Amino acid sequence: MADIHIDDFFRDCARILASLHGAFPRLTSLFVDDIIPAEPLDEFGIPSRRHQACFDAFIWLANEGYIRYHDRVRTEGFDEVVLTEKSFVRLCKPIVEVTSDENKPALIGRKQASLAWQLKQVLKSGTTDEVNQLCIKLFEL
Repeated sequence: MADIHIDDFFRDCARILASLHGAFPRLTSLFVDDIIPAEPLDEFGIPSRRHQACFDAFIWLANEGYIRYHDRVRTEGFDEVVLTEKSFVRLCKPIVEVTSDENKPALIGRKQASLAWQLKQVLKSGTTDEVNQLCIKLFEL
């Protein structure tokens, strides 16, 4: 049986980290609804399991030292959140071979070889397995 919750976790982590990389080094607010489609609360006002899992991915990233935040916004998101040095450095590392191309400056080639670039590209058009593998690579570095 597929571990869909693990696939969701990796995709949530990838989206959180990619979003924060795009805002770095600014402190920003980031909400669960920025990461996954909004889901209605149940009749008691409790968030869905999927919403809670995404929120918990934020908590896990913070506990493991990948992000830092000033405050929680209930169970909706985080205020003044930023990448830590640990995740920033990992996201900037090249993970694919930098190829020389006469039509492309070397700086562009290096940026496109970075884990951050690769992660953003895979989130746009990659498979679940590709997202999972990049997240594993990030966590292994």
